[in-house]
Amino acid sequence: MSKTNTSAEYIRRINKALEFIDKHLDQTIQLNDVANASYFSAYHFHRIFHALVGETVNAYVSRKRMEKAASRLVYKPALSVTDVAEAGGFSSSANFAKAFKLYFGVSPTELRNCQSQSQDNNNGKNGKLYSKYGKAFNPQELYSQFVTQSAVFDTDKLEELLMKLKVKEQHEKPIAYLSSPKGYELESVYATWDKVIQWANVKGIDDGRHARFAICHDNPMITPEDKCRYDAAIVIPPEFEVTGPYRQSSIPEGKYVIAYYKGDADKISNFMTELCSHWFPNSGYEPDDYPAIFNYLNDSRQDGYVEMDVHIKLKAISGS
Repeated sequence: MSKTNTSAEYIRRINKALEFIDKHLDQTIQLNDVANASYFSAYHFHRIFHALVGETVNAYVSRKRMEKAASRLVYKPALSVTDVAEAGGFSSSANFAKAFKLYFGVSPTELRNCQSQSQDNNNGKNGKLYSKYGKAFNPQELYSQFVTQSAVFDTDKLEELLMKLKVKEQHEKPIAYLSSPKGYELESVYATWDKVIQWANVKGIDDGRHARFAICHDNPMITPEDKCRYDAAIVIPPEFEVTGPYRQSSIPEGKYVIAYYKGDADKISNFMTELCSHWFPNSGYEPDDYPAIFNYLNDSRQDGYVEMDVHIKLKAISGS
């Protein structure tokens, strides 16, 4: 096997490990189980994971659990802090609160009371998220501008965007994709898309904008930008064979809410927050476990703004 093929195979296997961790975050995760999911020897797996991901397995699992807990606290207000602690596999709400504050610099209760905090609150710089990853955590960024009394969007423009929502059944889409090596960092995203589009052209695959989807696994308001997982995906013909470094998967069929967005790229996360704050509570749905998908409709490098449809997979509201 060539050096290039070996590298692609290592990345493929590590992605299997990441997928296993993501699916089992609320359970006890053993190193041997993660190694088995990636088909690496448990003896060498830890070093390989650290080399390719930039974090140890334990550090990655701990970070993902904290991020998931923060999302539950904000987007599932019906859950108590104790409920969130139990759902995340913490031994007690006290241990959870201590670990949460050590990581984010604010307690779970302070996160839920963020609207009463001042904008210059620097508690977020006291946590491990800042000391280790250089990201200052601002709880107010996770809430609607109408809650925090901040002016992110023009109110009329925001209402116009939120009125254009559609719920549609979508067919399964086979895709080939390449992950951005530096997460959501803009230059890394652009370089990844350039490679995917060039590859599609060489392979004779339709690379029209209707066929391009970004699969965004993380919330950059919680996750360090370079640790966010970003997949640049393009729809491929059925039965098409994909070789490394590209990977093959599919966007699942199901019911999706589709929200049109046109505006500044750095406000996409704010728009997602408004969508979750204003549409979901009265929709009869909640987001499914599949990541958010962005279907780009323009070239932001040429136009200076982003135009896209945001697709969020839906499921019926559950009791947990």
